[in-house]
Amino acid sequence: MDRSAVHDDLDRARSAFRALLDDATDQELRRPSNGTRWNNRQLLFHMLLGFLIMRALLALARIVARLPDRVGRGWAVLLNVATKPFDAVNFLGSWLGGSVMPRGAMVVLCDRTIAALHRRLDQETESGLTKGMPYPTRWDPFFREFMTVADLYRFPVQHFDFHRNQLSLT
Repeated sequence: MDRSAVHDDLDRARSAFRALLDDATDQELRRPSNGTRWNNRQLLFHMLLGFLIMRALLALARIVARLPDRVGRGWAVLLNVATKPFDAVNFLGSWLGGSVMPRGAMVVLCDRTIAALHRRLDQETESGLTKGMPYPTRWDPFFREFMTVADLYRFPVQHFDFHRNQLSLT
């Protein structure tokens, strides 16, 4: 894993997130996004959520990696079965967060979260980066059947870049 490339990608996403929120008017943030049921502000919160969930994803990968393979595979199958409830919670959480969280708070939360990911990545061992677990492939287009901790560090920027193209900001 090229840690410096991951650090650069995290910094690029953080800068872009700040610029998107700083440069957008309130009217632009209320405009519907392209290809989602969220407005631009709600979609930006959803993009932030991709970074916020990393602590949980990393912890889960470390726990499941210690268990027998069949447990991890069973967990991924169970999560795939629960895709509809996940989608509902994902939609409503992003809708609510993007509707009520002030844009300044979103910027601060992004800055803090990405700073924490930088520190955590710097503390990872090479063997720790290779640990992983099966993932529910129906939950996100960037989840693969098996993801390592190194893969997880790449996920939030992939998620961010994908959704950035759905914003309808000018």
